[in-house]
Amino acid sequence: MTPPSSSPLRAGTALSRLLDVPARRERVTHVEHVPARQAGETRWPDWVDQRLVTRWANHGISGLWPHQAEAADLIYRGQNVIISTGTASGKSLSYLVPALSSTLDGGTILYLSPSKALAADQLRALRELDPPGLRAATYDGDTSFEERAWVRKHANYVLTNPDMLHRGLLPRHAQWSLFWRRLRMVVVDECHGYRGVFGSHVAQILRRLRRICARYGSQPTFLLSSATANEPGIFARRLTGLQMAEVTTDTSPRGATTFALWEPPLTDLRGEGGAPVRRPATAESADLLADLVASDVRTLAFVRSRRAAETVALTTRARLQDLVVDGEVPADLPGKVAAYRAGYLAEDRRSLERALRSGELLGLATTNALELGVDVSGLDAVLIAGWPGTRASLWQQAGRAGRDGQDALAVLIARDDPLDTYLVHHPEALFGRPVETIVLDPGNPYVLGPHLCAAAAEIPLTHDELDIFGPTTKEVLADLVKDGLLRERAAGWFWTSRGRATDLADIRGAGAAPVQVVEMSTGRLLGTVDEPSAHSAVHTGAVYVHQGETFLVAELDLEAGVALVEAGSPDYTTFARDVTDISVIESLRSHPLGQGELHFGAVEVTSQVVAYLKRRAQSGELMGDEPLDLPPRTLRTRAVWWTLPISAIIPLAEEGLDLGGAAHAAEHASIGLLPLFATCDRWDIGGVSTELHPDTGLLTVFVYDGHEGGAGFAERGYARARDWLTATREAIASCECERGCPSCIQSPKCGNGNEPLDKAGALRLLAVLLSPDTTDATLLPQATPNTADAPPLSQNTTDTTDAPPQNITDTADTTPLSAGTAEMTDEALLSADTADVTAEKPTG
Repeated sequence: MTPPSSSPLRAGTALSRLLDVPARRERVTHVEHVPARQAGETRWPDWVDQRLVTRWANHGISGLWPHQAEAADLIYRGQNVIISTGTASGKSLSYLVPALSSTLDGGTILYLSPSKALAADQLRALRELDPPGLRAATYDGDTSFEERAWVRKHANYVLTNPDMLHRGLLPRHAQWSLFWRRLRMVVVDECHGYRGVFGSHVAQILRRLRRICARYGSQPTFLLSSATANEPGIFARRLTGLQMAEVTTDTSPRGATTFALWEPPLTDLRGEGGAPVRRPATAESADLLADLVASDVRTLAFVRSRRAAETVALTTRARLQDLVVDGEVPADLPGKVAAYRAGYLAEDRRSLERALRSGELLGLATTNALELGVDVSGLDAVLIAGWPGTRASLWQQAGRAGRDGQDALAVLIARDDPLDTYLVHHPEALFGRPVETIVLDPGNPYVLGPHLCAAAAEIPLTHDELDIFGPTTKEVLADLVKDGLLRERAAGWFWTSRGRATDLADIRGAGAAPVQVVEMSTGRLLGTVDEPSAHSAVHTGAVYVHQGETFLVAELDLEAGVALVEAGSPDYTTFARDVTDISVIESLRSHPLGQGELHFGAVEVTSQVVAYLKRRAQSGELMGDEPLDLPPRTLRTRAVWWTLPISAIIPLAEEGLDLGGAAHAAEHASIGLLPLFATCDRWDIGGVSTELHPDTGLLTVFVYDGHEGGAGFAERGYARARDWLTATREAIASCECERGCPSCIQSPKCGNGNEPLDKAGALRLLAVLLSPDTTDATLLPQATPNTADAPPLSQNTTDTTDAPPQNITDTADTTPLSAGTAEMTDEALLSADTADVTAEKPTG
């Protein structure tokens, strides 16, 4: 289907339209103009079959741009390649040309995408092209039993995802023997999404795939595709274990982009401790989305949570309806705005994607579920409500506009958050800098062990095959044998259990099966929530929003995996609260830092959702705190932590600073700033702070990876601790509030309700930590210390519920951002936003 033509309203005009409201003009803190780019010359490589050239010519493609031709030639000559060029730069054609050429010669192709939506979109494009001899099919959780049998026997171009490869294709490799023998090429699309623990799992799945191919006599070339990868060759080698050629020069045409940084105004409302509250980024986004849609500007509004997607769509439609009443817009315009998020059933998402492509929808409020490369050509503008976590995601989302070569508008709207505030006032941290290096650790024993079991279950492991899995393989194998999971014989290692070895490797960290959300009165399945997130999203009493409808959770039954809900219209929202404890297992590395000491090591985190808050929807007023009885969850992970000796903090206590509140504030701010220095999101990490930790005997602040075994984020923080903590101190000091606010030290996920917090104390603690002597601690601005006496050094701050005393915590949801999809085992919706549900729980 050819997308409708873009609106004639240019990007600069679109921004001017938004600024027609005079009060908005002071909200723009910076405007960056990214110039247009001319296309390079096009050509077809000599080896491309004329039948394929004719097919593409019929679709208006007369040749390849130089970067496409370079990647295609490398693959054709048998080299592994990563192509890392901008969004809408035609990366798909780079691999389609050699891939379809291989199918003409009798070869097969395996295409891996991080989402069903992207695979479905690629299949649609292949069918529209209709090349000769192509038998393409998706193989995922939506594929019926009968279809699966056909795909195994007949398909020569199989589109699937890492989940299905892990659980379906590799364990049943014998059923795919003909496909493996003829496999010429493996395409790993949108590979930048494979980071952290999820990326480490995918790295081991690809190693298992290589091993299976070798057993059937094939050695396929790998092509990796990404719009946003720093040091792409190094990353690709770590992901696949193979040497990789790089193609990074983008020669595609590109329209100009106007990129505005936008800070919503302060309101008259006051939050915890009387701190001023900024207008929510979601409310600001709804206003801007309504204005753009009313001006016929096709717009995506990226938001940070599932609930926010629903709220922005509802609010936008309501504002457009007001314009309909005033006779300013057509009556059907509110119906051209919708929400899109993970948790919808597959057919609902596919329907929304079609409506967006056809132009039936003009505005879509979406989670990062649409960040990936689904073709939504013809968009004019992108609104980004809150920092998306990394520069890579920022440019990925901004690149969704201007995909037909037209000019585009992108607006980053700051949330009331330390990092957002820092970035909209420090544009140099965003523009003219490379995207972050992708962090993954395939050697993580919590990742490697389950995949060694899966590999041994597929084909017994031999000594000659160990190198493919990495240098720590022998050590991990010994532990697996000791635990009785594998049996060692002279010929190698064998899987001994009757169970499925793949069940040991929870690649998306979702834990148990997803919880089904069911309407009590009708039995209608509304959607699903992954089990860990269910504790905070659909606990008994929670407010749950689905496609604009509001429900109250009557009961959460974790054993049955069901949350029963009933329709309702409460005037409040709910936020889960949890308490967390942390213990040090082992300090792996340490060194002095200022007056203190910095550590990196292994920790155990125990967290439990104990209550939920009810806040009035309009004012944010606290209406109540209801207890919950949910089981605790334990996480063994990696953390970075710093300590200060008693001699360094006694003077601060004598001045009347609240040491617990100071450490808590420093913890919040450091969590907020770590994403600048590690490829992570605030929701990937958690923290704990205490005046006297039992394992260190000192004032201690922890920041830990919210993933079993660690994800590399805390290790990044350890490596760049001085830069990271200096930026943290600067962000606190430069905030204009007096006692602390969400823009500096308050956290949206604080399980202690952002109490106690001491902004002045945080500045002093960080100055002591970063200074070679205590006299430097006076160099930063001094805020008025708290008048209350400082608590004794031996006292831990307790959670404000009736739970036993806990350390002050800022808890990460222990599932990766990619968990929480509607089809958990097969859904590869990488951006399926577990953050969607954790973003609204103050688990701090």
